[in-house]
Amino acid sequence: MKWFRRSKAEDVVPAHLPNAEEAAQRFWERWFELVPVVSAALGDGEPHRVEDELRDLVSSLHPDLVFSLEQGHMAMYALVITGQEDPRLRPYTDAWIDAAPPSDMVWEFHDSVPPVPDPTEVIVNLGQVKMRLGDYRVVAQVDGDVVDVAVYHPALADLSDQHRRTMTFLPLDVTLGERLAGERLRRVETAELEPQGTISLLELRSLVRELAGRTER
Repeated sequence: MKWFRRSKAEDVVPAHLPNAEEAAQRFWERWFELVPVVSAALGDGEPHRVEDELRDLVSSLHPDLVFSLEQGHMAMYALVITGQEDPRLRPYTDAWIDAAPPSDMVWEFHDSVPPVPDPTEVIVNLGQVKMRLGDYRVVAQVDGDVVDVAVYHPALADLSDQHRRTMTFLPLDVTLGERLAGERLRRVETAELEPQGTISLLELRSLVRELAGRTER
């Protein structure tokens, strides 16, 4: 999984259309022109060849959206565009996914980070640091219909503040799916030392899904 954002605040971003439906239509028109090049780059294992074009394309939908290229669940590849649960951006992601073509054998599309089948098998590379999600431990406290969590991994203390924040939230998103995490996780903290009474990411998934199912009945 590789997330792409604008690299610098002063980067020039194409003006996005204030009408979300028109912006989504323009996105997909351009996507159909780019997709052969994108598929070829991914097939060659060189996604960097199309990063700039895709970044500009997503920014034209809205400059605050982020996106990732991933292995698909049912298709070969997946394009994820998300507003990271920002309500300002929901009209754009809603319009984008509503106008998306049907998934096929090559591409599928998601407007939030979907849960991976087994997050404990995921390894994230941050420069020289490799973080296996199976090494994460979590303390979870249920309060009504939400959960407060403290997240621990032995390598978190060695990361920059930005990377530490990313690697605190990313395991939760890929374990629960971004939407369920946004709905059910209230307070998220990074634990500097391994707390007592921790559970695994898969145990957290079972806990939160059970809570969601119980409260939605």
